[in-house]
Amino acid sequence: QSYGQVEGDSASLAELCALLSAISGIALRQDVAITGSVNQAGLVQPVGGVNEKVEGFFDVCADLGRLGTQGAIVPRANVQNLMLREDVVEACAAGRFHVHAVGDVDEAMSLLAGLPAGTRGVDGRYPAGSVNARVEEALERLGAAARSFALDRAPP
Repeated sequence: QSYGQVEGDSASLAELCALLSAISGIALRQDVAITGSVNQAGLVQPVGGVNEKVEGFFDVCADLGRLGTQGAIVPRANVQNLMLREDVVEACAAGRFHVHAVGDVDEAMSLLAGLPAGTRGVDGRYPAGSVNARVEEALERLGAAARSFALDRAPP
């Protein structure tokens, strides 16, 4: 992708959220578009073309007659660059469309899943039922299954 001087992967946040959803079995909202690049620490980085992306999704929703809960997730670092059309701004002010700014993958997952992301407690565990707890539990199950499979296949 190339937007003038800005190049990068504006789908990596969406891809990571989809992967975490698949691992954990947590369903994600399907009425929110998402754009953002994510680094190795899970921080959301700015992307190019943010106005066009938000307005494009708004137009699709409006054309389908589906304005209400719909919206877009954008990197918090792009908020200063938002210069949305008046109809989009009016729909946001009326609560018919929403623009959510996130700084990290936990914020995005919490918004998409409708669950708290959860932070590690002093016991080293995430709060029960949180997004991160469910991801960690699923990864532990997958790891145990892989170890069991490897042991079953080990030569005597």
